[in-house]
Amino acid sequence: MSAVRLVELLLTAEIFNRYEELTEDDIPKEIRKLLYNRGGIRRPVTIKEDVVIKYAGKIEQKPPFVDLNAFSKQYILTSFDLAVKWFASRGVERIKKNPALAYYYQNYDSLDVSYEEAKKANLPKHGDREWLRSVIEELEKSEDAKEMLSLVRVMSPEEIPVDFKDVALSEEQLEEVRKIEIALEERAFLRKIGLSDIGKLLFIGPPGTGKTTTARALSKKLYLPLLEVKLSMITSQYLGETSKNIEKVFEIARKMNPCILFIDEFDYVAKMRTSDEHAAIKRAVNTLLKSIDDINLVEDGVLLIAATNHPSLLDPAVWRRFDKVIEFPEPAEKIRMKIFQIFLARIDGDFNIDELVELTDGFTGADIKLVVREAVLKALLEGRKRLSQHDLVEAIQEVKERLKLKTSY
Repeated sequence: MSAVRLVELLLTAEIFNRYEELTEDDIPKEIRKLLYNRGGIRRPVTIKEDVVIKYAGKIEQKPPFVDLNAFSKQYILTSFDLAVKWFASRGVERIKKNPALAYYYQNYDSLDVSYEEAKKANLPKHGDREWLRSVIEELEKSEDAKEMLSLVRVMSPEEIPVDFKDVALSEEQLEEVRKIEIALEERAFLRKIGLSDIGKLLFIGPPGTGKTTTARALSKKLYLPLLEVKLSMITSQYLGETSKNIEKVFEIARKMNPCILFIDEFDYVAKMRTSDEHAAIKRAVNTLLKSIDDINLVEDGVLLIAATNHPSLLDPAVWRRFDKVIEFPEPAEKIRMKIFQIFLARIDGDFNIDELVELTDGFTGADIKLVVREAVLKALLEGRKRLSQHDLVEAIQEVKERLKLKTSY
């Protein structure tokens, strides 16, 4: 198997080098991650011994058409044609999962291989942690961008700690997610028909209802990098810098496209708009609104999500910038049931979820998560890893007392 993986590496590199129409997305993720350099993967791709060891392990006996340069530690194919023939008889299943190889082999010796199918099954580069790091390294060459990146949290889908299946959403919310998925897949068609102002979502609802969690889970589901910024963080004590910071955030999003730009604490714009003391504040607000106008999913590959706990503070000039407002209310019974099912799925115990749902009227998803946390920790203190219904009911009462305390001040 190590020899097969070695030849796969060498053929992938050789075919990628020969055909300029192939892109980094045509290299399988597992191989691609080993080849990133500053700014991406540059031709000609060479395969060094350390890359081979990481991908194929130690090579005890290499095929006769493979050579290792003792000085440069680089593996090379001494006969491309022999390598192609050899791999065709041993690696068809690997070819089907490797777009670069499928591109070459789909017309070779009647092999049942499809480049299009291999391409569809291969995750794109923009979700790779390594690709994202290489883009950030390039951006950090600019001092302005480097400073701005310190205010923005950038995460690859691989670094997102929550799966989309673990987020409890209503049918209406799920339908909006499906629309975004379709818009991403059909960007070329939407551009062709002139429908480009798509992909600006405003999430509204009380704290703890899942706005941030949903934005992060979308990053993982859509396999898009996430740029997360709190609006209050990019407002500068030097008034003239705020407009520059806003422009820089949107510029970084464009350079990292396709991606999700998630702006939290969006109601902070209202505080800015009511500050009539300085013209620079007005310029900053206008810069933000213009930046929102000038970016979209179809043309720029940027899905913009803004979130606010206080939608009443936003005026019509802000609301009309978004093509869809998605409400995150305190979860109804059906959603609370989903949340309990998700949180308790990996916990041993006997539960009456109907009773738990009834007892948690008015609880947010964050409150329910706190209930499960308290119940689990208390059980562990008592030396138990199995929960009872009583543990959870008791934890609900404790959280209720905490919520009362919070609202009494």
